[in-house]
Amino acid sequence: MKKLRIVFMGTPEFAVPMLSELVNSTHEVVGVVTAPDKPAGRGMQLNESEVKKFAKEKSLHILQPEKLKNENFLTELKSLNADLFVVVAFRMLPEVVWNMPSLGTINLHASLLPQYRGAAPINWAIINGEKETGVTTFFIQHEIDTGKIIFQEKIPIRENETVGELYVELMQLGATVLRKTVDAIALANYPQIPQDHITDIKHAPKIFKETCKIDWNKTAEYNYDFIRGLSPYPCAFTLLNSKVFKIFKAEKSNSANTTNAPYETDGKTYLRFYCSNGAIDVKECQLEGKKKMSVEEFLRGGIKLT
Repeated sequence: MKKLRIVFMGTPEFAVPMLSELVNSTHEVVGVVTAPDKPAGRGMQLNESEVKKFAKEKSLHILQPEKLKNENFLTELKSLNADLFVVVAFRMLPEVVWNMPSLGTINLHASLLPQYRGAAPINWAIINGEKETGVTTFFIQHEIDTGKIIFQEKIPIRENETVGELYVELMQLGATVLRKTVDAIALANYPQIPQDHITDIKHAPKIFKETCKIDWNKTAEYNYDFIRGLSPYPCAFTLLNSKVFKIFKAEKSNSANTTNAPYETDGKTYLRFYCSNGAIDVKECQLEGKKKMSVEEFLRGGIKLT
């Protein structure tokens, strides 16, 4: 098997196990491209990406371009003489970048492409009530997440699973599938499956704050999946006492609304929001300005609900 020279491109925690897998492989990671440091927190101190932190620990060559078409960046990137670029949870690349290495540029995406193309595939798979998901490796082409598929691996989505839990599972699965993909490319023995076999495609657009507001006119089943699909971050919310009320954990209830009130509580053990059918019982929550807590702790706090 040919020893490949690889440039890895990624930013968040999700990408770190994939980079670690490549560092521990027979291949050579000759460079890591990640996001520039950004000021964060009250002190506005520069914050390094999780990928950069790992790359520093391993003494890897790090590039942090503001713009991916910058001539100095492109010159330095080309000088690394990489055979293959590997992308995990990074920015959209211009063609001048992804077309640079001789063996192409591959991406790992946390869905079973062509389903759930976009920025938030793990969230939307749960929100839409899917029973399975997985990871896909593919060659990058002009349109985002549309290139020829190399490998896919599936895993089930458990009934009560949150996006945070599924994120960890896919992160681990992704490292294995990525290593398998890179080794297959090094052996010049891999499939290339076009993404033109499904027409009814579900998408995974970026999630904004307004996306996270719960619509109680929807069904209890939908809202239960919606809450799971946004927990623990960015978190589904509703308004309570005119304040943002985040719901991290909930259960479905068959209770009928006999009062036409949007919610009810006994003030001690339960807080129930009514949907178009059934209801949602809050289990873990956070009111704006307060800490995250169980619903029993929240109700014991003596907050009068209006």
